[in-house]
Amino acid sequence: MKITDYELMEVPPRWLFLKVTTSDGTVGWGEPVVEGRAKTVRAAVEELMDNYLIGEDPLPIEKHWQTMYRGGFYRGGPVLMSAIAGIDQALWDIKGKHFGAPVYELLGGRARERIRVYQWIGGDRPADVGDAAKEKVDAGFTALKMNATSELRFVDTPAAVESAVDRLAQVREAVGDEVDIGVDFHGRVPKPMAKRLVKALEPYEPFFVEEPVLPEHNDALPDIAAHTTTPIATGERMYSRWDFKEVFESGAVDVIQPDLSHAGGITEVKKIASMAEAYDVAVAPHCPLGPIALASCVQVDACSPNTLIQEQSLDIHYNETSDVLDYLADPDVFDYHEGYIEMPTDPGLGIEIDEETVRERAEHEVDWHNPVWHRDDGSVAEW
Repeated sequence: MKITDYELMEVPPRWLFLKVTTSDGTVGWGEPVVEGRAKTVRAAVEELMDNYLIGEDPLPIEKHWQTMYRGGFYRGGPVLMSAIAGIDQALWDIKGKHFGAPVYELLGGRARERIRVYQWIGGDRPADVGDAAKEKVDAGFTALKMNATSELRFVDTPAAVESAVDRLAQVREAVGDEVDIGVDFHGRVPKPMAKRLVKALEPYEPFFVEEPVLPEHNDALPDIAAHTTTPIATGERMYSRWDFKEVFESGAVDVIQPDLSHAGGITEVKKIASMAEAYDVAVAPHCPLGPIALASCVQVDACSPNTLIQEQSLDIHYNETSDVLDYLADPDVFDYHEGYIEMPTDPGLGIEIDEETVRERAEHEVDWHNPVWHRDDGSVAEW
């Protein structure tokens, strides 16, 4: 069996799908994308496929991963690691189908029967969160996540802090103490404000505080963690096990959130999860993306004993034109029941892509870019 062909299809709302075909007709799917940089990642995938993988046996995945990563003198970062991630997902999909088994069976087998998922509420500039929270809980979700704030000054007013506290208080009042509420700082909160905000939110017992500072400032995490008993989560903008070394060694992080489409794919995130287990750190894979990325996450969730919960993008505020289930031939594979999804049992990634829908929607121009925010003095703020 050899890799004979590949195809890249950009689809709304902001996803890039990779189809890899082998000489015996087996097809594997991957989702290599940096949101807002799909065309850049496309070029990286083409380089890797053309230079290293066309004509090769798809089954020795570890060798291919090492070749794609170490074969270039310059390595790491979001673009290259996302390109590797999508290819890696497709190779695992092929390998699972070749052996007639879900990927998690090839990685050691299940550590659980189902995985808990959380649901986004509130949008980029969070609003109407109380009503949205009640609606999602009524729909069966037992965990929610919301952005903490919009843009902030480096040192902002007491009113800015109180506004964030009030939003979380609304959600807690709406859903009670039986529902978990993750609060995402999104890297948009400057360090002085992060210290104030984590302490102010603590009475409402967030599930975790996510990305309290930008990953460039991970050295500040121990100081921020010292201001709260709330678990600290981070990792969506960290791309390899080497990026995670510092946060594990600092002891400041309780939950890591590697992204299966950004952090080197199934091969790398499984290794990151095992590293985290050694430090008694939980894993909650980042996934505001499409069905292939989610299916890849679930395969790692299934065989990683320290997985806490799984993000998924159903009805997320980015999905204005297409949603996560639209591209699946059988959307019931992600049937959310009492806040959980069951482990898939079909071979490979456990999903069947509706290729006709993918091709139809790939004919439309996709040009998603994240907004650029400004403070009231005109300076650029973190989105």
